Amino acid sequence: MTTTPRRQRAATPTQTLRVRVRVQPGASRTVIGGRYGDEEPPVLVARVTAPAVDGRANRALTEALVESLGVRPGAVRIIRGVSARIKLVELDGVDPSRLEQLLNSGGL
Repeated sequence: MTTTPRRQRAATPTQTLRVRVRVQPGASRTVIGGRYGDEEPPVLVARVTAPAVDGRANRALTEALVESLGVRPGAVRIIRGVSARIKLVELDGVDPSRLEQLLNSGGL
């Protein structure tokens, strides 16, 4: 029996990144994507259905980022702006090109 070597996929480099995120709580649906304003570094837009009450919008933001970026739940941390509309979020194990896709999209 002859075995064929398996093709290995090229590993996508991942990094720990910090991104500013503008959250719109109470939206009709949860959507991550797009830029807010013309600022540099860019501000990612996040619309979440949860209200900004008792940290529910922050939890919804974390869950949406986990799903959108394909990372584990512990890889997303709000490090500044817990009670503000614009937050600084630290992301572990993120493919920078995936984050760039979200910033350049109208919402995924």
